[in-house]
Amino acid sequence: MAASDCVDLLIVGGGINGAGIARDAAGRGHKVVLVEQSDLAAATSSASTKLIHGGLRYLELFEFRLVREALVERERLLAIAPHIIRPMQFVLPHVEGLRPRWQIRLGLFFYDHLGGRHRLPASRSIYLAASEIGNVLRDGIRHGFIYSDCWVDDSRLVVLNAMDAAQRGASIQTRTKFLGAQAVNNLWQAELEDQRTGARSTIAARALVNAAGPWVEEVLHRVPGTHNEAQIRLVKGSHIVVPRMYDGEHAFLLQNPDGRVVFTIPYENEYTLIGTTDVSCQENPASVSISEAEIAYLCETVNGYFARSIAPSDVKWTYAGVRPLSDDEAANASKVTRDYKLELTEAPDQPALLSVFGGKITTYRRLAETALHKLHPFIGGPRQSWTAQAALPGGDLPRADFAAFLASVRKRWPFLPLPLARRLAHAYGTRISDIIGPAKSLDDLGTHFGAGLTRAEIDYLRAHEWAQSADDILWRRSKLGLHMNAEERAHVARHIDGDHSDSSAPHPLATA
Repeated sequence: MAASDCVDLLIVGGGINGAGIARDAAGRGHKVVLVEQSDLAAATSSASTKLIHGGLRYLELFEFRLVREALVERERLLAIAPHIIRPMQFVLPHVEGLRPRWQIRLGLFFYDHLGGRHRLPASRSIYLAASEIGNVLRDGIRHGFIYSDCWVDDSRLVVLNAMDAAQRGASIQTRTKFLGAQAVNNLWQAELEDQRTGARSTIAARALVNAAGPWVEEVLHRVPGTHNEAQIRLVKGSHIVVPRMYDGEHAFLLQNPDGRVVFTIPYENEYTLIGTTDVSCQENPASVSISEAEIAYLCETVNGYFARSIAPSDVKWTYAGVRPLSDDEAANASKVTRDYKLELTEAPDQPALLSVFGGKITTYRRLAETALHKLHPFIGGPRQSWTAQAALPGGDLPRADFAAFLASVRKRWPFLPLPLARRLAHAYGTRISDIIGPAKSLDDLGTHFGAGLTRAEIDYLRAHEWAQSADDILWRRSKLGLHMNAEERAHVARHIDGDHSDSSAPHPLATA
């Protein structure tokens, strides 16, 4: 096959790193194909703690470059995706016997200044014993600190990068498995398999990007003649979701005697998200789940700080993900570096293969820039990245002012109940018009499946965001499954599978 018949980049993996690289490359004019064996963000990238942050605790591990890069990226990502990323205050209670107050204060000073903070307020001390914020904490916890980071809808961040890549010419192929590749005439000849039909196809590429996350080594094994120097270490991070534990939109960062930290984060209005754990993982990344020991660990950590205790019986939902970290031989899984390593495999008789090891969601955009820099000798194109200022789909809010944007949504579509208008505005930003369009009433949006999900939204997700199953919609592109009962979730599944009957009953949201 001639070079003119092939793509510039074949990217394996539809997580945040693969989608970010696809976006950057497509925007530089490269011909890009991304293949994902399941759904976008189906594994690690939808199982994060939902934070865009520098990683305060990484300072004590001397990861200054990583923290600075992440803090710079925090500002950039907040600017290009203000609908799915928003500032959040974090309360760090001080407990005697753990990190001393002077050490925390010094760490926060570096955190404030290391990354050129512009949008978020500086950290400060707080006397929790006399503060409403501290009312939910146990007696004896008197002092603390407040600092700022950002919350993100992680799955939507992946999808929006893929959407932008597609709008710039990339081909995004979900449910498509990479079976292997061989070098032929200095091109990769790759074999792919459609996971729905079993049909196989081949594609030629000038360069191959292995962004398969926990499966990065498995992909390497499918490419003869390649090897990697970086060793991967699989670390499982698990989370629990419980009924909301306190009022307010602030999070808590809780220290543990073992050196780890646990976050409690307001989640989906009615809940509190608690996580994460750090344990070495031997499980299949595709079916990983939280253990009873991890649930107990998270509950015990929270109970050491909060006046109201929680128990495993309070847990309403859990999720777990496997982080594919670059193994730096740290004895403790929680101390393994979160920095990324990009390994370029090249040989005289083979085209370029770039493998991604490690990384965190906050630095995905910078990782993509670095990846394209390494691949430039092989695929050419513009050297200058463009992604730092370009808004992600729906993120072009006027003045990046979400409150003003929400007000405009309510004025344009006054029939939308406030909770539904707010959710749609957060999830889709300016793309909300592609869902609501000319609708004049809730009934115009079609069947209501529960929790504010309508047929109009499902149709949009299937047409524009590669959603193919109920789980794609209920647990990744939204978290509406958490708010639905079993029958409502089953109704969505039947609709996706072909039962498109609409109810003639009055719209349930009309009185919401």
